[in-house]
Amino acid sequence: MEVKALQQMLTQFRQMQETIQRQIDSVQVEASAGGGMVVVKMNGQKLVTEVRIEPEVFAAKDAEMLQELVRAAVNEANRRVDETLADQMKNLAGGVPGVGNLLKMPGLF
Repeated sequence: MEVKALQQMLTQFRQMQETIQRQIDSVQVEASAGGGMVVVKMNGQKLVTEVRIEPEVFAAKDAEMLQELVRAAVNEANRRVDETLADQMKNLAGGVPGVGNLLKMPGLF
């Protein structure tokens, strides 16, 4: 393969990497548990950016229930980030030969 062709491929992959990073940075998901009693917002880096807990959860004075609701909401937000990023990567990789197969690797997204 020619050096020029390799340089072009490298440039394309760098541009793709920048696009992927922008997409990750733009992802914001929201998930809830207990019928909206606990709501969690998470970004594409899987950092929790907001947690809202309805006051009636505290009124019940049931720490175990609160823990379960928070856990469920965080896990659902995590799943939604994975799903959103996987969809975006599939769309992005559609135009690049061979990259689609890389995205099928378990645990990549």
